[in-house]
Amino acid sequence: MTQTQTLYYTEKFQSAEQLWFWFLYSQSVRNGFVQNGARAAKRACELVDVETLITKLYLSGKLTDEQLSVMKQFGDKRRAPHQYIWRENRAADQWRRAMHTLEHAAKQRGWIE
Repeated sequence: MTQTQTLYYTEKFQSAEQLWFWFLYSQSVRNGFVQNGARAAKRACELVDVETLITKLYLSGKLTDEQLSVMKQFGDKRRAPHQYIWRENRAADQWRRAMHTLEHAAKQRGWIE
């Protein structure tokens, strides 16, 4: 007797920014703030996985309060801060550092190509 296995192909993220924007958008869909119109591809991780990773990075001191604030602020705007806009210069530096930390951790888990 042979067993049949169902193979699920998961789509990995291209960058930490893509992972972060997907997480925030999916959170808003789950909370009912945005209507989900189309089915998305199965991702390499679940929302709770990203939430747990962010919490671990914060509790270990790898992400700061300021970085999380910038990630949330610009994540809600669905764009990264621009380093050449004077008032966003500091935020852009914090964003870059946070995305570097997130990308390193997500690559270790196989979520980013």
